[in-house]
Amino acid sequence: MSKALFSDQFSKRHIGPNQGEVEEMLEAIKVDSLAQLIDETVPARIRMTEALNLPAAQSEFEYLSDLQEVASKNKLFKSYLGMGYYGTITPSVILRNIFQNPGWYTQYTPYQAEIAQGRLEALLNFQTMVSDLTGLPIANASLLDEGTAAAEAMAMFFSLKNKRNRGEAINEFLVDENVFPQTLSILETRAEPLDIVIKQVSWKSFDINEKTFGILLQYPAGDGAVEDYRALVEEAAAKGIYTTVAADLMALALLTPPGEWGADAVVGNTQRFGVPMGYGGPHLSLIHI
Repeated sequence: MSKALFSDQFSKRHIGPNQGEVEEMLEAIKVDSLAQLIDETVPARIRMTEALNLPAAQSEFEYLSDLQEVASKNKLFKSYLGMGYYGTITPSVILRNIFQNPGWYTQYTPYQAEIAQGRLEALLNFQTMVSDLTGLPIANASLLDEGTAAAEAMAMFFSLKNKRNRGEAINEFLVDENVFPQTLSILETRAEPLDIVIKQVSWKSFDINEKTFGILLQYPAGDGAVEDYRALVEEAAAKGIYTTVAADLMALALLTPPGEWGADAVVGNTQRFGVPMGYGGPHLSLIHI
């Protein structure tokens, strides 16, 4: 094989610099070797002095066998937690026509090795569907989980309310007592550096005053109740206070969309649409305004 042909191999053209290029760069930065460069730039106290303790390499078959052995130790229990995490099924028609349809996850041109076109269509379908369900015109796609989405809505409305405020910050955020506990925990973490004061009480006891910038409601509530929040939301809107609703998307197929009774933002997650619980991991979430 000629030297010219060898240098034109894919690996040589795409996997880092060759030896000649390395030597040229070392000369430019005035060091003799890569080892010297690392010695001069990486502090010794954070460098390993011993070799990595790695097991022997495995074949793909051996790796999958070991992985299956570890996975077999998982114990599957019935979950009664609720609170945004529900046992679901993914209908076969959805699996076949979306998740397993190569038209959604292969590149749309031979030279562009990405799922750009299918991803764009999937995002558009997702945003259109949840906009219909929430009754709000603007949709994102997407956030980590419902708690993160609620925290983003809180921070957004806090900034909007105080954008032109020259006095003391309007920093009170009212949270219904039936909002999911994991959502409340994230809200409290995000609120601390912003000096937002979170007050959690029953929505029927909300004290909406000049310090309040927003409220958060759960729909349906954490105890399963379907409440009529319309009067509260109208009162908040009249006072220039923003309403965020953490909603169960599947329930919105039957319930009146929050956008139709005045909510400024709807947050939630899509776990109810057939996404496995995944041992408590995050789920595709949303925020709509």
